[in-house]
Formats: sequence, structure tokens, C-alpha cells
Amino acid sequence: MMLYANISWRFLRVWWRNVVVYRRVWKVNFLIPLFEPAFYLLAFGIGFRNLVGNVGYAGLTLSYTEFIAPALIATAVMWNSFFETTYSSFVRAFYQKTFDAMIATPLSLEEIILAEVIWGATKSAAAAAIMLVVLCPLGYVALPSGLLIIPLAFLGGIAFGAIGMWFTGIVPSIDMFNLPIFLFLTPLFLFSGTFFPVGALPAWAQKTSLAFPLYHVVELCRLFSLGRMEAMPLLSIGYLLIFAVVFLAVAIRAMRRRLIV
Repeated sequence: MMLYANISWRFLRVWWRNVVVYRRVWKVNFLIPLFEPAFYLLAFGIGFRNLVGNVGYAGLTLSYTEFIAPALIATAVMWNSFFETTYSSFVRAFYQKTFDAMIATPLSLEEIILAEVIWGATKSAAAAAIMLVVLCPLGYVALPSGLLIIPLAFLGGIAFGAIGMWFTGIVPSIDMFNLPIFLFLTPLFLFSGTFFPVGALPAWAQKTSLAFPLYHVVELCRLFSLGRMEAMPLLSIGYLLIFAVVFLAVAIRAMRRRLIV
């Protein structure tokens, strides 16, 4: 695509700038992915275990805690990348005017937007790695296949970061991010096989779930954790790649209209 023509390795300078800023607060942010899976496992594992019983998934019989544990990593990937490229990027772009200062340098807008998306994906991969430290010793993620969740988290982070940047380019004010969170993230969070198998839904709902990027991240997380998934691996990986490329281009176009044209 022509939109990618102005991208060079200079985008790493912007990515590194975000790393330097993040180093000031990383100790506080480190605690969230560390304790989040523990809280969810306690709430759902203890609270729902006796109510739900075992869950049938892709030919396996799992406890409810075993079923949701990989999905917790997938949802952390979504939240980390999406919030970084919406609220945080919006502040940098329109309140701090950081993007305006960068555009005045040899950096192109495409490089700035790509760096923001890659930074969101980096946070997603880091969150996934921290969660593995909690879930692997408990036996909810198998090794060494579970380590593949980290590059998967990076890919998923790019996909969610790209659509997050698109929303940043079209949302008129920071208060309006409530709409994409309610209309986009919430349905994904509830109907992507996170809390119950998609295979148990009606046929039309199963087909709809295939359009949700979180569904594919959840399925691949379960594949690397449990060795089984309901979808086809290559289909899920291909979908995430195409979704990321398309929405990154859309995000660049939207941000160009917002900042330059």
C-alpha cells in the first residue's frame, strides 16, 4: 500500500521514546498483569467452579478454571494494546502535542503511528509474559508450547493497537472513547469464547465470532496452552495478520486527516 511507503526504521526512535517514558512508572504497571490472573482465577475458579462444573472444549474435558485461564491472557492483550493506542495516544497527540513536535522532525506521520501501534503490542507481549509467570507454575499453561503465546500477544497487540489508533483518529474527544469500548470491546470480551465455548452457540453466532479478532487470539492461546483449539490455526493467524495490516492503513489515513489535512 502507498500508505506504507514513508515508513523506515526511524519509527524505532519513537518506540524507544515511549519506553523511556514508561520506565518511570513501570513498577506500578507491572503489578496489574501480575495480579490480574490471580484475581480472575480466584473469582471464577472458586466462585464458579462448583456451579459450572467441567467444560467440554475441542474434545477435552476441562475444569472451568483451566478453560478460562488462557483466555485471560488474550483479554489482557486486547486491553493493554487498545487502551495504549486510544487514551494514551490521544493524550500524546492532542493534549501534549507530542505528535506535532515529531512531525516537525524528519519522522513521517506513518512512522509515528506505526511506532504507537508497535509500542501497544510491546506492552501486550510484556503483559502476556508476566501472566505466564503466574499461570505456568499453576499448571494452566503447558511448556514449552506456552512460550509461543508471547509472539502471539505481540501480533494480537498490533491488531488491537491498529484499530485503537483508528478510533483515536475519528473520535472527536477523549470522553467519546466510551462508545468504542461499549460497542466494540465489550461484545468482543463477552462473545469471543472467553467465558464459554463458541461451539455451544447457535450456528449464526459461531460465524459472527469468526469476525472478532479476540476470538482468534483466545483460540490460539488455548492451542498453545492446552494443545487444542476449535478454529483452524492458520486461519486465525492469517486473520490477525490481515486485520492488523488493513486497520493500520486505515488508522494512518484517519490520523493524517486529523493532524495534517
